[in-house]
Amino acid sequence: MQEDIMYKAAYNGSKQFTQQDVTNANATGFGAAADDYMERGIDLNEQLILNKPATFFFRMNGEAMTGAGIFNGDVLIVDRSIKAANGKIVVAAINGDLVVRRYQQSFNHLSLIAENPKYANIELSEFSEYRAWGVVTCVIHVFEQSLFMTNQAVTKKAKDPDKRIRY
Repeated sequence: MQEDIMYKAAYNGSKQFTQQDVTNANATGFGAAADDYMERGIDLNEQLILNKPATFFFRMNGEAMTGAGIFNGDVLIVDRSIKAANGKIVVAAINGDLVVRRYQQSFNHLSLIAENPKYANIELSEFSEYRAWGVVTCVIHVFEQSLFMTNQAVTKKAKDPDKRIRY
């Protein structure tokens, strides 16, 4: 029998700190009235990632899961420490290819369901080379296309040796 092992992330985030723990400097010696109402920023690592060492980001390439709200170009947050179960959306390695589908198992039959009627479901047999790679926990969908274009331009510059971004 295989045991499920859950590893804890080394990064604990900054949830234990509040804005009152951060010291404020004011040249007049008096704090601003609004200092009592300040909040710390949102850390997306804390909000979206359950297990940092086992979490990976993928960009969706295809339209097989549009019915589930996952579109071409979306960023998927995938956690490898979560076990695949019925109804979960998984990244699966099938015969060397990675696919994103909804996991469906009944008795000894395993299917990977597409959420787009244009795509066929994947019925796995005992001879299929299959491995559940991870479970999709979040989808990041960019609405502002100029942000998407800016990220592509930065990536393109970084790949060109003459235009690398230097820090």
